[in-house]
Amino acid sequence: MANLRKYGHAPFRVVVIHGGPGAPGEMAPVARELSSDTGVLEPLQTASDVEGQVQDLKGVIEKEGTPPLTLLGFSWGAWLAYIFTAYYPSLVRKILLVGSGPFGGKYAAGIMVTRLGRLDKHERREVLGLLDALDSGKLDESRFARFGELMNKADAYDPLPGDDGFPLDPVIYLSVWPEAVRLRESGQLLRLGEKIKCPVVAIHGDYDPHPAEGVRDPLSHVIKDFRFILLRRCGHRPWLEREAKDAFYRIIKREIQ
Repeated sequence: MANLRKYGHAPFRVVVIHGGPGAPGEMAPVARELSSDTGVLEPLQTASDVEGQVQDLKGVIEKEGTPPLTLLGFSWGAWLAYIFTAYYPSLVRKILLVGSGPFGGKYAAGIMVTRLGRLDKHERREVLGLLDALDSGKLDESRFARFGELMNKADAYDPLPGDDGFPLDPVIYLSVWPEAVRLRESGQLLRLGEKIKCPVVAIHGDYDPHPAEGVRDPLSHVIKDFRFILLRRCGHRPWLEREAKDAFYRIIKREIQ
């Protein structure tokens, strides 16, 4: 797997950043849609710690991009875009946070409860077994993919078909995500926002199990130039939502101009 895909032509002024951690390639539909207006970079994060992912992103931007750029981060990628901008503010023009995880631990407790409530009893039982395997570090690639499939089902309101991703990587997830959670629980993740001076726009679905207030409320207190946009009838991945896709693309195309 190459670690970078390019769309459109130079200058490359937009970077799309996938979630997971360990879900490379899922932002390809967004990159393709935006490439008619601007050059887009899609790095496929392979580092196994937060600092490594930040430095990988820095290398791509400095080598291939034309800073300052717009970072469009999805889910974990929203956090990564935010962390990166706190470290290297001169390289970033604007951040678009799509389906971000909450920035305070108190908002995260109900996410899995909401997801389980949207699945049938057999799927709930399967998810609980997969979570046990995940917690013990014994989830192989195929079972991790199944876990992702069930989470995507629970996260979606009215989904369209489509998947440009590579196989999910449980090793990266198990290495990066616990570290990211510790950053949030310590308060360090939110405090990084004090170093961000560029505009930040959060775009969130009203059906996303990740609570909107967990993004809107904390960031509104630390980011001076912050806006929050709630998409109706929309789950976690707006570009794959039948009723929200068009509105999502209108918003992000306006924001990257």
